Amino acid sequence: MAIFFSSEDLNTKFQPHPKFNGVSIAKMAGESDGLNLGVSLLEISEGVEIPVHIHHESVDSIYCLYGQGQVFYSGQWQPFKKGDYCLVPPGQEHGVRNGDTGKMRLFIVHSPPLF
Repeated sequence: MAIFFSSEDLNTKFQPHPKFNGVSIAKMAGESDGLNLGVSLLEISEGVEIPVHIHHESVDSIYCLYGQGQVFYSGQWQPFKKGDYCLVPPGQEHGVRNGDTGKMRLFIVHSPPLF
């Protein structure tokens, strides 16, 4: 089964993230679709941080669609902006924080899925 969302559809799917204030999530595909990966968009408000954390069993693939801030990987915060990509293996610390120049939107893939 193919899954398709127009850009207008995706913009209506954003909901408050269940764990992080100032972060919205649009779930695009996941376990409930019979997939072994989870695909979502995250929108992070200005000055908001998704703290350093670990997914013990999932790869976290993070692509910045727009905005700028920092991503935590390999033990340190690094600049992260539109067009940048970070792949985090299972068991590795990572996090993202937005700067103060507007919203940041990320395209996220987890495998296996978190939802």
